Amino acid sequence: MRFFLTGYMGSGKSTLGKRLARRSGLAFLDLDEYFEQKFRTSISLFFERFGEASFRKLEHEVLKEVIDQFENAVISTGGGTPCFYGNMDIMNQNGVTIYLKLPAAVLASRLSNSPFRYKRPKLKGLDKNTLLETVQENLIEREVFYNQSKVVINAFNLDLEEVLALIRRSCQIPDLNSL
Repeated sequence: MRFFLTGYMGSGKSTLGKRLARRSGLAFLDLDEYFEQKFRTSISLFFERFGEASFRKLEHEVLKEVIDQFENAVISTGGGTPCFYGNMDIMNQNGVTIYLKLPAAVLASRLSNSPFRYKRPKLKGLDKNTLLETVQENLIEREVFYNQSKVVINAFNLDLEEVLALIRRSCQIPDLNSL
């Protein structure tokens, strides 16, 4: 079984995905990390050199490649992955999509405090107010795609264990740690 975690950057897709995969006996893949390894460059540097349009085309190809290569996996997608080239439809056809939904203010707070903020090309140089405005605007555009996920988890005010439990129940995923 293949699971795709979708949602805005900072929603916890990678952290949650690693734990979900480990507990379910599945492989874990972070699509952004896969891209960086495949092309031997950071996404931030790729954006600077070639632009977002080139990145999105290659990201689409990487998504298809990952689907072809990994049958039983939890895949953490990039925040924009579902929004381009029919990727949301492709993911829905090839697995269970899970949207980790959080309010813009929570996402902006997490991102402003993240030590990895510099790695996110769309956030470089933004102060806290501009960051919040950017997240709000992006969510308005992206939620059209995120909400097409088969499972929507409102993760606000839930800890990691509660979100994992909701996902496991919603998707009927066994927890190997409880066996």
